[in-house]
Amino acid sequence: MPADSAPVNSDALPRYSDLPRMEDVAANHAWGVFGTDDELGTLNHIDAAAVRCATSLVRTGERVGLSLPLDQPDPPLFRREPFQHTMRNVGSMWDDRLDSFFPQGSTQWDGFRHHRVRQHGFYGGVVDDPSAGNDRLSIHHWARAGILGRGVLLDVAAYLAPAGYDPLTERSITADDLKATAEAQGVEIRSGDILCVRTGWLEAYRTLSYSDRAAISAQRSGLESTGLAADEATAELLWNWRISAVSVDNPAVEVTPGDPATGSLHRRLLALLGIPLGELFDFEQVTSRLRARQNWEFLFVSVPLSLVGGLGSPANAVAVL
Repeated sequence: MPADSAPVNSDALPRYSDLPRMEDVAANHAWGVFGTDDELGTLNHIDAAAVRCATSLVRTGERVGLSLPLDQPDPPLFRREPFQHTMRNVGSMWDDRLDSFFPQGSTQWDGFRHHRVRQHGFYGGVVDDPSAGNDRLSIHHWARAGILGRGVLLDVAAYLAPAGYDPLTERSITADDLKATAEAQGVEIRSGDILCVRTGWLEAYRTLSYSDRAAISAQRSGLESTGLAADEATAELLWNWRISAVSVDNPAVEVTPGDPATGSLHRRLLALLGIPLGELFDFEQVTSRLRARQNWEFLFVSVPLSLVGGLGSPANAVAVL
């Protein structure tokens, strides 16, 4: 969190069951828990002590990128179009330009203006529509100090593999699955952690031909993907774990297309609880290195774009081992 913000006593925060209830969406919310004008949500858990602890995890200094190239997935998902990259020569200097660029098209963070809770508004009860240059709930607030802390990777794909598992199908990773994976890996989730969940979706996607990838893109909102269960048990677990953010190697964090009767995890986490969501993170290389040393924690560093009014941003993320 920014250096001029007051520290947050995470231990004093209410547990999920003690949060106010929004009955018409059947979910609890954390609006006001971090202050009426809060811009950071659970990123407030990342205080100076958490950063110092995270930097102490660095052993070799090896850096592993966690972001895909900006032109992947290819073709783009969710009806987005490919960006156009052009260059121009100005005397002895060169400049380049991006057109039709979707900041949420590749490895990215969903900001608090990405999802609205019906008539109640966005995170914190902000009701005005997003607009370019609108400072309120803009992604640039996250860029002021970056998202830097203890990354913890849960390799759910490896844990579920013995039972038969296809990450390219609609399969919910439940709260019990997350807890069981953490237990199997000997991982303790701590306040301020950036939770990294490997579903195996990206690994499986990379094995596909272009025509098969195009077929996935053509599914639009019906895209099938393994992901976190969208039920209240997932929201309760992640809030009570006091994580600062959750990042996943699939297109939407949550299972898709999902069951409308269960509801939306974006609504539960991003809009109601203020938990930032990271999508399409590339955990393959870092997973192999962490597995080799049987230690699943690392220094996680991500600096979103300082785009005032931005609804999301490329993650620009690395793991430091």
